[in-house]
Amino acid sequence: MTVPGLVVVDKPAGITSHDVVARVRRLAGTRKVGHAGTLDPMATGVLVLGVDRATRLLGHLMLTEKQYDATIRLGVTTTTDDAEGEVVDTAEATALDAIGPEQVRAALAAYVGEIEQVPTAVSAIKIDGKRAYQRVRDGEEVVIPARQVTVHDLTVHEVSGSEVRVSVRCSSGTYIRAIARDVGRDLGVGGHLTSLRRTAVGVFDLAAARTLEQLADDFAVVPIAAAARATFPAVDLDETAAADVRVGRRLAHPLDALSAVFAPDGSFLALYEPAGDGSRPVAVFV
Repeated sequence: MTVPGLVVVDKPAGITSHDVVARVRRLAGTRKVGHAGTLDPMATGVLVLGVDRATRLLGHLMLTEKQYDATIRLGVTTTTDDAEGEVVDTAEATALDAIGPEQVRAALAAYVGEIEQVPTAVSAIKIDGKRAYQRVRDGEEVVIPARQVTVHDLTVHEVSGSEVRVSVRCSSGTYIRAIARDVGRDLGVGGHLTSLRRTAVGVFDLAAARTLEQLADDFAVVPIAAAARATFPAVDLDETAAADVRVGRRLAHPLDALSAVFAPDGSFLALYEPAGDGSRPVAVFV
C-alpha cells in the first residue's frame, strides 16, 4: 500500500489539476488523493497532492506562500486574462511604443505588498456554491469582489517589447494573471499572461517535484511525518502528552502558532493550535 503523505508533481501544460489527481489515484492505488491549490491547464510546475490520511493536511497547507515565473504580454486583453482566452482588445502599436521599460517596472512595483485584487472571472472561486468559471460558461455575468492578497516580491527579469518576464513570491490566493491584466490596464494598453510556471509551494520546490512519467517509474511520496515537520513548527511530546493527543485532549503545552505534534517514536499525531495558556487539537491523525 502507498504510504500516506504528500506527492509533489511537476504538472505539464495542457491538462487540469483534476487530470493530475486522476493519474496519481491510479498510481497510488487509492481514490483518496487531493490537491493543495489548483493550477490552470496552461500552467506548469509544482502541484502538491495529498495521499490517504495526508489529504487532511491540505486545507492547512493552502495558507503557505507560492512562487511563480511568468511572462506577461502587454497590448492584448483576453476574456480569461491569459493566452487561453479570446482576444477582446488590442492596443495600437504607437501606444505600446510609447511605454518604456522603466514605466513597466514602476507599474509592476505598485503590486508589491498587501493589495486589493479582483480575481479573474474565469476562476475556481465559488459564488453561492458554484464555481465562477462555470457561471461564465453558463452565460452568467460574474462579479467577484476584491480581496486582500500579499505579493512579497515581484522581480522583473526582462522587458522586451511587449513581453515582460517576471518572478513572483506571493500569498496563496493571488492570481498572477490578474496582475497581468491590472498592470496592462494601468499602462493603458491592456495585458494578459502568456506563460506561468509555479516554482514553489511553501517548502516544496521544483527540485522536489517529479513528472507524471517519473512517478510512474518510481512513486515518490513524502511520508506524512516528514511532510508535517517540513511544513509546520514541530513539537515532540513525551508519552503522557502523546496519549492525551491520541484521544483529542487539550494540552498544557503553550504554542505560538499552528503546530505539528509528534510521539516519542517520531510518529505524527496531530495539528494543534494555541488556546489560552495551552493548546487544542485542530486535526488528529491517529
